[in-house]
Amino acid sequence: MPGAPRLCPGNGPGFFCGHWTSSYLCLLPVMEELDVNVSSSERFNVAEKIALLTFISAVILMAILGNLLVMVAVCRDRQLRKIKTNYFIVSLAFADLLVSVVVMPFGAIELVENNWIYGEMFCLVRTSLDVLLTTASILHLCCISLDRYYAICCQPLVYRNKMTPIRIAVMLGGCWVIPTFISFLPIMQGWNSIGIIDLIQQRQFNKASNSTYCVFMVNKPYAITCSVVAFYIPFLLMVLAYYRIYITAREHARQIRILQRAGAPTDGRQHHPDQHSTHRMKTETKAAKTLCIIMGCFCLCWAPFFITNIVDPFINYTVPEQLWTAFLWLGYINSGLNPFLYAFLNKSFRRAFLIILCCGDERYRRPSILGPAVPCSTTTINGSTHVLRYTVLHNGHHQEHEKLPIHNDPESQESCF
Repeated sequence: MPGAPRLCPGNGPGFFCGHWTSSYLCLLPVMEELDVNVSSSERFNVAEKIALLTFISAVILMAILGNLLVMVAVCRDRQLRKIKTNYFIVSLAFADLLVSVVVMPFGAIELVENNWIYGEMFCLVRTSLDVLLTTASILHLCCISLDRYYAICCQPLVYRNKMTPIRIAVMLGGCWVIPTFISFLPIMQGWNSIGIIDLIQQRQFNKASNSTYCVFMVNKPYAITCSVVAFYIPFLLMVLAYYRIYITAREHARQIRILQRAGAPTDGRQHHPDQHSTHRMKTETKAAKTLCIIMGCFCLCWAPFFITNIVDPFINYTVPEQLWTAFLWLGYINSGLNPFLYAFLNKSFRRAFLIILCCGDERYRRPSILGPAVPCSTTTINGSTHVLRYTVLHNGHHQEHEKLPIHNDPESQESCF
């Protein structure tokens, strides 16, 4: 994940040399004759600094509390630990928590003060962690979509064979190991600065001021490679998986409608259409809205940054600094949204959250699994459970049936709304 771009002053006009990540640190003094926008004191007035700090603090606080709540909920709730998908959600929450604790605060200080005071080595480490953790977060989202695809679109036996404990451990390990090959390894080896070292050195030194910046540049091959690995491949897999999940949910709803018609009475009496169509329409609408929210938030948060990340090296690094900063923090916001998208929309998680926040209030305890329950079939789409229940009128009496061509599996049937 990227370090924020900074305006690099030189002997001539300033140029923007900051984007995604680089192993080459520019510690550039600020020239007295630089444009007024470079000086932090003139860049933001007091009111703007207060507003900016308030917004950034809210984002960081939301990310920390939300991800901590998800992790504590799974650790405390035995039922949540039984769901395989929740292992990915906990690991995702841990990655996003580290983003909000390790990456965001230093980025906020540099943004507001327009000055890096922590030294060259920590700048490299902080940026490497930025790339590592944000890429890990995106890869976790991809794994969650693949897990839900196997759980919903495949037969239960196929899912159990595919998502074994060993395979889950391998996927989780991959989410953390793969990002190291585009973060610490190339940054410390200087691979991303190959071919642009002269451009960096040309503007590296200026002794006119004691102010310094943590500035990074990447060459074209590195920008393309890292963007493809960190965003475009996971994005493509997520689109395919969620498209298949939505098609499957629609097919389930269509089968429900057929079963409803097959069980309709033959005495010619008219029945309210809500008995047959309302629930089906709600199910389809909820599935569509959930998937649109998930993919919409992901694209909104990360697509602008990674599109700009590839384009910038081909236009001589002329993307405005303010635009880079806005896209960067838009990506950071995704780490605060993930707990709401992947946990808060789930009934089981919401119950666990209420128990934690209400200090174990018995009113929110999960009903006994041995007790009576309303039969239903559910489809869990990325942590959000969608009920597929149908009612058949048989001899004038309502009967609810469970046998649907939908998978009666703990991973795809968590709870009924």
